[in-house]
Amino acid sequence: MKIIAQSENIEDFLDSDFIYVDKTEYIYNLVKNYKRVFFSRPRRFGKSLTLNTIGTLFEKGVDPYFKGTWIYDKWNQEKYPVLHLSFLEYSATDLNAFKKSLCQPIRDFARLNNITDYTDDNEPSNLIRNIFTVMQDQMRIVLLIDEYDRQLTANINNKELYDKFRFCIRDFYGVIKGKKQIKFMAVTGVTRLKDESIFSVGSDILDLSYDHFFSQMIGFTREEIRKFYIDYLKLGASYEKGVDIDSVTDVDIEQFLDRIAEHYDSYCFDRKYHNKVFSTYSVNNFLHSIVSDKEVYFGDYWYDVGGLPSILMNYMESHNLNINRLLNSEIEIPYNDFMNPTSLIDINENVLMCQTGYLTLRSEIVPGYDIILGPANREVRTALFLLLSLKIFDTNNSAFSLKNRYVFENGTVEDIIALFNDVLSTLSYDKYPVDNESVLRALLQVYLLGRNLDVRIEQHNCKGRSDILVNFSKRRVVLELKYTVKTSEEQQKLKDAEQQIIEKNYGLENLQDRELLQIACVFNGDKDKRQITVYKKVDL
Repeated sequence: MKIIAQSENIEDFLDSDFIYVDKTEYIYNLVKNYKRVFFSRPRRFGKSLTLNTIGTLFEKGVDPYFKGTWIYDKWNQEKYPVLHLSFLEYSATDLNAFKKSLCQPIRDFARLNNITDYTDDNEPSNLIRNIFTVMQDQMRIVLLIDEYDRQLTANINNKELYDKFRFCIRDFYGVIKGKKQIKFMAVTGVTRLKDESIFSVGSDILDLSYDHFFSQMIGFTREEIRKFYIDYLKLGASYEKGVDIDSVTDVDIEQFLDRIAEHYDSYCFDRKYHNKVFSTYSVNNFLHSIVSDKEVYFGDYWYDVGGLPSILMNYMESHNLNINRLLNSEIEIPYNDFMNPTSLIDINENVLMCQTGYLTLRSEIVPGYDIILGPANREVRTALFLLLSLKIFDTNNSAFSLKNRYVFENGTVEDIIALFNDVLSTLSYDKYPVDNESVLRALLQVYLLGRNLDVRIEQHNCKGRSDILVNFSKRRVVLELKYTVKTSEEQQKLKDAEQQIIEKNYGLENLQDRELLQIACVFNGDKDKRQITVYKKVDL
């Protein structure tokens, strides 16, 4: 089996026999048709590898790194020097340190390409202008800028420093705008900001973030995973089915891909809402774990690295997210809010979550019409609600300890209610008062979703919909919630909840051979109680 890559340098793929998912046809068409482009994608999606691939093609050609790829016998570009700047490597807390870090690779580039006699300067915009001025008239370069917005996202709660970085970046782009010395330019970042002081001066940069043709250039398609990772799919299916690898069928592989898709697929960067992709980072880590752990385990990789939670964590320090909206599978956003966000300081929260990968397109993009967003898959939904849990609950409480991991899957009704009450006791009631049934349901759903449980919210059947349904391989837990502030009403509310479960047959749909645990419960919101006070296991 070839090795799954842990590198963003295309040269390592040949040297270490890494799997390379061939994206060179996209790159060929990109370079052929455009001069200056911008792509927005979440972190750890493959932007850096894409830029490195472009840079290697321009600087070194196709030999030996691209043998066996689509582009090998088609690339006929001359070689050009490449200035590759990664803003991830530069300070995001000290403007002067940032300028110093940015200027050094520009100076190194000039030295390595025998560009001399320029006037040195500590301002990046002045330095690159001075270098362009003394370049030979026929000389052309390729300019690649990775994670252009790193310093902006890091200062989402520091407007003064945010603006300082913004002005510096604006000046830098203003200098390189339209320069004939640039043969090709590509810029990547997490966020798409149409701030007039940044992208207006660089308006010759074409934003291809939601371009239909290039929507699958970054990220894996199902067909690519099947083609390039077939050995890993066979191994994973063999573990799941308990059979030898040679006994794995095409149907087994498709079913295994369905499972992978549930967790890691359905990111859409296509304005036509046709094409979708898997998270590259998550798929690579998942498939690698099959070999290293010798079992199939669908881990959550997005929150720790791929989702760049620092952006949202910083945002949430000064903003409250609308929990009820996030619990909906579809969130409508005005067209202009989505397409033309101006600044991270006042960006629509759901647009920010889409740009960072917590939400994705659920509709086509049509000028003048609202755009629909929603969670892409189970992994990012878990990451989103884990992030919300950190804001809403005191997660240092014992309710969030590892010992409670299997309470819902294996515990008694008493265990489950006790855990719910422990969780609710960690709430900041002044910020998140539980004053009705809807709020209670939303808060419990945030907790359960953040635990990576298979939670079905308001699960429909032919007779109605339950408040909360949680699926496990051998058990299904159904909860019907009622709210009161009067102790005298508790028993009647409990009876109402029990009767509703019985009449509506909650949890019976597609039950298969699972144990069904149906629980009616009542939360008393009186300030002296604030807990589930009465509950009952329902027996049909």
